[in-house]
Amino acid sequence: MQATIPVTVLSGSLGAGKTTLLNYLLQTAGDRDLAVLVNDMGTVNVDAELVADGSDLDVEGGVAELSNGCLCCELRDDLETAVVRLARNREFDHLIVESSGISEPEPVARLFTTSSRVAATYEIDALVTVLDTRLFVDAFAGEDIPERRGVDDESDRPLSDLLIEQLEVADIVLLNKTDLCDEAELEEAEALVSALRPVAETVRTEFSAVAADRLLGIDAFEPSEMSESAGWQRALEEADEEGGEPTGHDHGGAHGDGHDHRHPDDVYGVDSFVFRARRPFHPERFAAFLRKLPDGVVRSKGVAWVADRDVKIDVAQAGPSVRATVRGPWVATLPEVERDLYRSNRPDLEWHDEYGDRRTELVFIGTEYDEASVRDRLDDALVTDEEWNRAADLENRFPAANDETLVVREP
Repeated sequence: MQATIPVTVLSGSLGAGKTTLLNYLLQTAGDRDLAVLVNDMGTVNVDAELVADGSDLDVEGGVAELSNGCLCCELRDDLETAVVRLARNREFDHLIVESSGISEPEPVARLFTTSSRVAATYEIDALVTVLDTRLFVDAFAGEDIPERRGVDDESDRPLSDLLIEQLEVADIVLLNKTDLCDEAELEEAEALVSALRPVAETVRTEFSAVAADRLLGIDAFEPSEMSESAGWQRALEEADEEGGEPTGHDHGGAHGDGHDHRHPDDVYGVDSFVFRARRPFHPERFAAFLRKLPDGVVRSKGVAWVADRDVKIDVAQAGPSVRATVRGPWVATLPEVERDLYRSNRPDLEWHDEYGDRRTELVFIGTEYDEASVRDRLDDALVTDEEWNRAADLENRFPAANDETLVVREP
């Protein structure tokens, strides 16, 4: 049986240094015979031409172009066709996919693990995210940074959202342009990467110069960890292991006790905690809380129970950006047969006799914030008994359906 071809997926924001890295790898790959697939959002694939100019490949040979869209969105079918055609028409040792600067790497990686005709030929070797370190530090230090703008609606999302999403699935993180940062900033960046993606290896680079052996043929990708090893998920798991179940609250609700806390990196002040509650949030007070998160909170993520919204509200904050969407219904709201079947298949599901699986579970990761103050503000945002009884009368902008999004805060 023929061995599968290893694949490296490169991601990073526009200008982070992905194409520079790609050219460097092509020039220093030694005996490796590389094929490259690059994607650019313009009508002309400039990246492909830059790569071809800097290597022995030509655009019609080892470089397969995709233009006018994103690898992981509109052009998913074209990506599948392109990689299958590459393997059929050309012999090579390793495929590198450089995704657009406004693309998330996870959907690209999933193509190589879920498409039967692609998975029969290819196997993901590593997901590599290139960070503009100066931009990364500024994005999560409350500085004003230029926001990316592209040609589709998805590109209107803040840059901080994309930086986090590209980082939270990475096997290797290149802290590029380190010459523009001092040592303290580099150490802060490394600490943040460690907190946001604990399993990733971090490499400092200037001009994306890194030995090919550190990125290619390293067998670093673990499908089970792609979306399960983000820092916020690790924090939830560790809080559970430490017995961080909700404790009694003085007006009938519950919140996380002091055990729902971890120290990703005490040296550089990166810390996290988990807040849990068995009482819904007052929609206006919770929205006000999210709008005024401390600058030191880099990432918060999880599910919130909001009064008069009998669906799971997914809260995702990355730096100055906060958005709320619907993750799905609470199990407690399902018809009895479906509910019982779900619970029988999930014996570990936390269940309350009165509220079922309804509860808030939010993780906060950051530096130099007052945890006690954040917890107090969260407690204050929960409904009182009187408010709970008239929840339907409260003004509520949180989404109620899957196709709705509430932009709570933007840069």
